[in-house]
Amino acid sequence: MKKTIGTVAILGLVAAGCASTYVSEEQREAQATAMMKASFKEHGQAKLDRIDQDENQKMCSRIHGDTKLSKEVGGKLEKEQQALIKYPADGRLLGNWKEGEKIAQTGVGKQFSDDPAKPSGGNCYACHQLTKQEVSYGTIGPSLYHFGKVRGYSPEIQKYAYAKVYNSQAFSACSSMPRFGHSGILTEAQIKDVVALLMDPESPVNK
Repeated sequence: MKKTIGTVAILGLVAAGCASTYVSEEQREAQATAMMKASFKEHGQAKLDRIDQDENQKMCSRIHGDTKLSKEVGGKLEKEQQALIKYPADGRLLGNWKEGEKIAQTGVGKQFSDDPAKPSGGNCYACHQLTKQEVSYGTIGPSLYHFGKVRGYSPEIQKYAYAKVYNSQAFSACSSMPRFGHSGILTEAQIKDVVALLMDPESPVNK
């Protein structure tokens, strides 16, 4: 009997110890952020605010390992991101595909060593195939070759393409594709040029 009581007492102490060391998801996030800010040094245009996450990013950061994004939560996140898309005031969605090609092929602009006064690139080829001639490209994202040719060149598809480049998470929650417009990586004019690269029938993407 005494042995049983002693065992129960020990288990109670162990349980109490475990309870006292429990760290919530929010506490872990705060600890991780504090650790990064303590070790990350500002350099040029690379400031500490890059570590700060908005609510959408925080939610997506919690999706890891075997944790899956539920359809309900994913739909809610997408709806919130769709509300953040800003379309051009002039109503024009297509720019110059030749300029879009340049943007797609360069990734400069946001590194500490880049000149912040110069425009950023999209680095699209790091994740997508865009043209038949390109022999080296990333495969993280789907091939965009014949993007307009397959989907058509309607105003609706143009609007979708613009919105997708502006904020990819408006259509795919927690997408790894940068939110080029929402995050200020590309300007409105640059996004128009990239959309033209995807949508112009004369673009190499559609040849």
